[in-house]
Amino acid sequence: MKLLMRAQLLVLMMSAVVQLRASADHPEKLENELMAHAQELFDAVAAGNQEPWKKYFADDCLFFDEKGRNFTKAELIADIQPLPNGYSGKITVGKPRSLIHGDTVILSYDVDEAETVFGQNLKARYHVTDTWLHRNDAWQIAASQVFRYYEDPAATKVAPDKLRNFVGTYELAAGQTRKVFVDRGQLTVERNGKREALFPEASDIFFRKGIEGRILFRANAQGQVDALIDRRNNEDIVWRKIQ
Repeated sequence: MKLLMRAQLLVLMMSAVVQLRASADHPEKLENELMAHAQELFDAVAAGNQEPWKKYFADDCLFFDEKGRNFTKAELIADIQPLPNGYSGKITVGKPRSLIHGDTVILSYDVDEAETVFGQNLKARYHVTDTWLHRNDAWQIAASQVFRYYEDPAATKVAPDKLRNFVGTYELAAGQTRKVFVDRGQLTVERNGKREALFPEASDIFFRKGIEGRILFRANAQGQVDALIDRRNNEDIVWRKIQ
């Protein structure tokens, strides 16, 4: 009887090894399989279905979301809740890249989110990197990191006479200046010969395409612009207007 049990155990162990080797020998198949699991996870988000998240995340997993929050598995599962009434959405995964080494897979992919909030459509793009481990005859995510792609805000229009209020030379320190001027109707900033177009997000708040942060113009008590503020992640660098 003991010999039979040992033989059965050996067969199970060999089967697991063969499965693992087969996955390593067919990386595209394994990548597709794990991407299907990733899609299953995100399909469950809108409905608040926690089961795939319980299944595919290891009990000792590390999860870091796009806000920098660090979740345990229990915290992650608790965060999966149905969307409120009036909300709907769909999340699609794609563009995978993977690194497969034995019983470890690092899977990196894009996530496109489309959400409708009481008839208004919103979109967001994320990038996720999951580390999958093959343990106890199953693939599970041991670590996951999410970040959100930067998107430029929508530009508005500012009257030409308003743009002229921002024209001038701004100084950070001795010998460190920026010039702001209007070039063919476009507010432009120049420093050390490099020119950048400023696009209005609001009447006195501007952005540069593809660059995080904002350029703000501060007015004094008399309503005259006296500073250019380069704001990055709520940290301000103030350039005083000198002419």
